[in-house]
Amino acid sequence: MSGTVAETYAAALQHDIADLPEEAALVGVVRRPTGWFSALVDENRPELGPPESLLSEAKERQEDFRRQGLCDEEAHNAAWGEVDFEARYREHLANGAAAEALSALAERVADGESVALVCFEGDDKRCHRRILDDELRERAAALAE
Repeated sequence: MSGTVAETYAAALQHDIADLPEEAALVGVVRRPTGWFSALVDENRPELGPPESLLSEAKERQEDFRRQGLCDEEAHNAAWGEVDFEARYREHLANGAAAEALSALAERVADGESVALVCFEGDDKRCHRRILDDELRERAAALAE
């Protein structure tokens, strides 16, 4: 793999605290980007965001946990475990448009491009971009061999 893969979140870009390679293409990986988010990144790949059904289920469970007294971060992280977010997101990446988008991004990295995956969640919350980071590195390395 001759390109690099990094990941960060929108607020880190806004506050200039993201530690990224200067040449990295900022690739948004959110299902529902806002206008301001779209202005932060070079491109957005909504198919690499979690599926709507998974997002909705996780948000619903997060609200349940908040009502039980957990803070936002704890509720978010607990909801992830409750809905088996990681396994379901990995399954999403293995199929259809998500698999195609991941393969295309892996080819870019294998060809030498540096990319930084960007979404909304800060560092204290579990986030799909870290799973995507692992998958992208793995696929790009396999292509580069």
